[in-house]
Amino acid sequence: MKIKLIITSLACVTIILSCRESTNNVSIPSPVTSDFIPDTINLSKEDYYDKVLGALVGSAIGDAMGASTEMWERNEIQLKYGYINGLTPATREQSPEGTWDHNLIAGATTDDTRWKFFMVKYFSSNLAELNSEKFSKFITAYYASLTKELGSDEISKNPDLLDNQIEKVDWIKEWARVSLAYQNGDKAYQKAQNRFYGGEMSCAGQLYTPMFGLLAKTPKDAYNLAYEHSIFDIGYAKDISGLVAAMTQTAMRTKNIDSILNTAVFVDPLGYKSSRLVTRISQNILDASRRTVLVSRKLSEENDTTITKMPNGFPNTKNEWLQQDYLYTFLDNDKKAIAFHAGEIWQIMVTAIEFGQGDFEKTMQFIVNYGRDNDTVAAVAGMILGAKDGFNNLPKNLKTSVLKVSKENMGIDLEVLAAEMTETVYR
Repeated sequence: MKIKLIITSLACVTIILSCRESTNNVSIPSPVTSDFIPDTINLSKEDYYDKVLGALVGSAIGDAMGASTEMWERNEIQLKYGYINGLTPATREQSPEGTWDHNLIAGATTDDTRWKFFMVKYFSSNLAELNSEKFSKFITAYYASLTKELGSDEISKNPDLLDNQIEKVDWIKEWARVSLAYQNGDKAYQKAQNRFYGGEMSCAGQLYTPMFGLLAKTPKDAYNLAYEHSIFDIGYAKDISGLVAAMTQTAMRTKNIDSILNTAVFVDPLGYKSSRLVTRISQNILDASRRTVLVSRKLSEENDTTITKMPNGFPNTKNEWLQQDYLYTFLDNDKKAIAFHAGEIWQIMVTAIEFGQGDFEKTMQFIVNYGRDNDTVAAVAGMILGAKDGFNNLPKNLKTSVLKVSKENMGIDLEVLAAEMTETVYR
């Protein structure tokens, strides 16, 4: 019995030792992430200028088309205008974020276009070193120059000039408060950032970050530059600010709408997709929007009795209105507390781009007639589609009117801006 026990014990020890000695050398590799579009863009100077001018004018068209109905609900738009197909007079009160005068002519623009002007000037003086510190100081320097002029002799003798200057100060002071705090350390910055426009997840970055897509070499570079400069954003608004820049960069090199939208799937340098529980909110929104557009294309008036009345001036068929109205209802069901919430701006924009499939006017009309913060959504989408098409391929009537009004009434010469940016990049 003892011999059997000894033999059994020895056998067990032998098995254990043999298991220890036979190490498993199998190593299954993990996927290696590659850049969505790794090659750098290479445009001639002339083609680059056309793309940049297209982006600037496309954005200004979107801004101008929405300026008259900014923050309206679509039933109010339909009551006054029917279906908006082009530019309408900006019959509204002036405001710091809106138009800087009352009742401007069709083609007038708001802060969305002023930010594009501001960014070209920032690029011109800082292209060698674009970073958040330089950006914050550029903003505070502009703010300081405005406040300094408040004590000028001209203003002391003309109260109307004071009103104009105060309007400009009111526009930038919210941004200057955060920028000054950013320069004073994390604690001050955190307080100011979380107070910015009431602490809401505003679309702050989307007003200016698409511009980084015009000078970055790859979508990933555009994302990183934009993210670095999104000092006013909180939460996933920073991710969206990076994505609109990356999408603009993709649009500089392709007309394929799937590729432009897929930028928001494959460009994720910070790993938002790996976030616990919610994964990547921006992509979740995009996926839901694209699916809903696919569903809408299968709808027909023969099988649907709930279609709402087509607005006057709608240029397409009753069936196409059914599909568009279905998408409007989808967007209604996900409205945020404020219209300029970053997630809402993003959702309307990607839905519109998927719906329009690259058609500039169709996309702009979808956005503007939906309402809410329509000028900002249209300005972002307009920059992406304008970069895709280039200035020469934008609708002639719209681009001609906006160029003229922007130069003669707004004081912003978009052709000069495009030329300045081209010279900055190619110098």
